[in-house]
Amino acid sequence: MVLVIFSSYYYSHHFSLLFLTSSYFQTIVTQINHAIGAEGVLSTECREVVTQYGDQIWELLIAGIQPDQVCSTIGLCLFNGPRDAGDIEMVVEKQNKKASSFGEDVLCAACEMAVVWARTELRRNQTKEIVFKYINELCERIPSPMGESVIDCNSIASLPDVSFTIGNKTFVLKPEQYILKTGEGALAVCISGFIAFDLPPPRGPIWILGDVFMGVYHTIFDYGNLQVGFAESI
Repeated sequence: MVLVIFSSYYYSHHFSLLFLTSSYFQTIVTQINHAIGAEGVLSTECREVVTQYGDQIWELLIAGIQPDQVCSTIGLCLFNGPRDAGDIEMVVEKQNKKASSFGEDVLCAACEMAVVWARTELRRNQTKEIVFKYINELCERIPSPMGESVIDCNSIASLPDVSFTIGNKTFVLKPEQYILKTGEGALAVCISGFIAFDLPPPRGPIWILGDVFMGVYHTIFDYGNLQVGFAESI
């Protein structure tokens, strides 16, 4: 079981969200996702691109195919005309602006980043093995566009419960309650319900108990008395 204890909290003026504040809350999400084996969306897809398409990417770059056409050539991106694929920040920024970042969009973004890195290392006359070892290392450091982390759908049954202790009372979330599954079969994607985001002061850092928690526990906001109540949903 993963245990999260809130020793102090206060209530937001916005009834739709419960804000819990403490300087260490931003790190807890990372620790929870590590405990349940969740990984950043783009990190996972980046490694998949290197494993499955690395050889093709290498051969296309060696053959002189323009970098902005490589990912569309191997079927991971739709080609919408020439563009500059030389700026890795452009690739990440484009992905950050999308509300949904899964499926083909994620594979495309991961491919574009891998191509940028591979081309840069090719210009330095690095060997194929060194280039893809370096790219795999970079994959580990890619932040998810919206803070999402994915997990193997087949592992849900073996995941631990996550407990929140609020006001000396324990509220438990089971794996099927905190893992969000979309799609079926080979297209299924399972997303951790714990998402990190960076909200600078004075509003942050904060912890939001959102749909994952409120879907399991009925929540009543008593703004007049500055208190909130939880009860298990029926």
